[in-house]
Amino acid sequence: MNRPLISLLNVLLLALAPTLWADTHPAAAKGLVPKGSCAVCGMHVPKFPDWAAVVTFQDGGQAWFDGPKDLFTYLQDLKRYAPKRQAQDIASIQVKSYYTLKHIDARKAFYVLGSDVMGPMGKELVPFATEPQARDFLKDHRGQKIIPFQEITPATMKALE
Repeated sequence: MNRPLISLLNVLLLALAPTLWADTHPAAAKGLVPKGSCAVCGMHVPKFPDWAAVVTFQDGGQAWFDGPKDLFTYLQDLKRYAPKRQAQDIASIQVKSYYTLKHIDARKAFYVLGSDVMGPMGKELVPFATEPQARDFLKDHRGQKIIPFQEITPATMKALE
């Protein structure tokens, strides 16, 4: 092959690489690639892939969030943000575990409150798949406490303002 043709093929391969990756990435296969705007604040979720959270409804619809803080804001006031939805319509809730960056079941996650790590909207609930990961993070990042999903209340959210 001649040099210009090889150069052209290299440019085309580089241009197509992100598309090829998206089609074969496990998250893409599960429909967990951040998309759209945050259902609470309107920020563009793909700008913050490490913090992206998602609610998936029984009918396949999804609501995306730029971080766990907006996810909990949404869940605690579903009538405001999704007036045609009810809690029983929710099939799954997923957040990204801080260390692994993998989506995990938000209901089983452990959240660190009051750390020195900021999310897209400032102070954030930092999620972890396991309590030992959360404890390590709490020590390393001056967190205040570890909270399970069920204990995140409007008062918890107020502390993040």
